[in-house]
Amino acid sequence: MPEGDNVWQTAQRLHGALAGSPLTGCDLRVPRLATADLTGRRVIEVVSRGKHLLTRVEGGLTLHSHLRMDGAWEVYGPGERWRGGPHHQIRAILTTADRTAVGYRLPVLELLRTSDEDRVVGHLGPDLLGPDWDPDEALRRLLADPSRPLGEALLDQRNLAGIGNVYKSELCFVLRLSPWLPIGQVPSPERLVALAKELLEANRNRRARVTTGQSRRDRRLWVYGRPGRPCPRCGTPVRVADQGRAGQERTTFWCPSCQPEPSAPG
Repeated sequence: MPEGDNVWQTAQRLHGALAGSPLTGCDLRVPRLATADLTGRRVIEVVSRGKHLLTRVEGGLTLHSHLRMDGAWEVYGPGERWRGGPHHQIRAILTTADRTAVGYRLPVLELLRTSDEDRVVGHLGPDLLGPDWDPDEALRRLLADPSRPLGEALLDQRNLAGIGNVYKSELCFVLRLSPWLPIGQVPSPERLVALAKELLEANRNRRARVTTGQSRRDRRLWVYGRPGRPCPRCGTPVRVADQGRAGQERTTFWCPSCQPEPSAPG
């Protein structure tokens, strides 16, 4: 599942493959971009902003993409077999003299002026892996709605950009906090923000995400993806439930013993 660390890695991979080279081919397979052609334009850079990817090219244009749940960009060399999925799932192909970048299952793909990037990423909070990271601003945004459940506040990219379901669940577990605890009742919100930064930084160059410090496949994460399995701390079965407003529910994993639900007000 793409989160801030995966998207940062994707941007680094695309930048290394495309930046500085003119595009020798461009195929954007979404209806509104069917006639758009960036062939001949040099790729200036590829950067990530939270979970968004911005491919900037000559002429003041940016190809904006978002991976959401299962999108991906793959890079291939000449003659290399494409392995990212069936061809009907391809949404974008960017080719240089010696590399081809292929975007699969991209739910968001649009071409805009680079000067208009704020239209698609300007609402985002400080990026945990970006040059704009500002822990004080992230904390201010998180605490702006003190009654909001912790899990929902962490997932809101307007507060801090880059956290998804995995990090939400893992952060709450490590800090022994219920995902349903109002963010205003978190004992040390500064520690929460610092740990979020620490975990994403630790994983930005890893092929497999690790939050436990253990690299064994079945021990990399504390609770995420482990419903019904014993809690690593206390042995209580890990639980899973949807969290969020109707139509915006996201999966949450937690230990009901280590992370007891908050008491009802009054």
